[in-house]
Amino acid sequence: MKCDSCEKSAIFSGPQYCKEHFCEYLEDKVLSTIKNFGLLKKKDKIVVGASGGKDSLTILYMLNKFCYNVTALAIDEGIKNYRDLSLFTLKEFCEKNKIKLRVVSFKDKFNKSLDEILFKKNERPCTVCGVFRRYLLNLHARDYDALVTGHNMDDEAQAIVMNLVKNNISALQRAGPKTGITTSKKFTSRVKPLYFCSEKEVMSYAFINNLTTNFNECPNVSMSFRLRIRNTLNEIEGSMPGTKKNIIEWSLNNKGIVVAPKTNLEECCVCGELSSTSVCMACKYSKKIKV
Repeated sequence: MKCDSCEKSAIFSGPQYCKEHFCEYLEDKVLSTIKNFGLLKKKDKIVVGASGGKDSLTILYMLNKFCYNVTALAIDEGIKNYRDLSLFTLKEFCEKNKIKLRVVSFKDKFNKSLDEILFKKNERPCTVCGVFRRYLLNLHARDYDALVTGHNMDDEAQAIVMNLVKNNISALQRAGPKTGITTSKKFTSRVKPLYFCSEKEVMSYAFINNLTTNFNECPNVSMSFRLRIRNTLNEIEGSMPGTKKNIIEWSLNNKGIVVAPKTNLEECCVCGELSSTSVCMACKYSKKIKV
């Protein structure tokens, strides 16, 4: 099987490319997404939400290669034999590529790691983790022009279907390569340059460029609703290729039709962060699980 652009052997199918042309193809796709959706400017001060996984390492590597001013921001939830390993990979990567790295932890902010919280309380791991992670990302991204995340096409298709199932109209309205409905100084826009890149493409790029050999998943994923949606979408994609791409394109094309009730954001009366209610979810969970 030959590359569609040269005589070399192809290492990727759909499209068929050799290593060189595959990397060029994916980088062009990311640059086009940045340009077409106005995600980033060269002068921007950018922070990348980095976990040390394939997605965040890929977008960190690309943005650094494209000469953007990037800093990596890692949230250490405190998941033994998972987050400690990925953070080790991330630290090595940032040192090698001369990228500044900031690490903030659940333990420092909430006095307990996620493992400690789950050991004492019967809470859904992904719910608690998601609330606290978003809180810390927003808090520590405040001094930057944009917060980049490594969400790929598979992630976004899953999120759209999850929000449809849950009738979460406001989340559907915010979906896209650039999210955020407020211009408050307490909120940094989140951008997703990998929005049109499949998980398979990102994994291949990370492997080709020796970005990581760690493709492990969080041990708590087995209890998540997202896993069920992911497995279902993968099954449908296998028999109907293009399903995930169709889902995100449907979302983008119908954002004007999806009308969500207007949400008035206010400052949390406990911590002062933005919230749709008088007390934000992070403070509610902090009280509930007594951290």
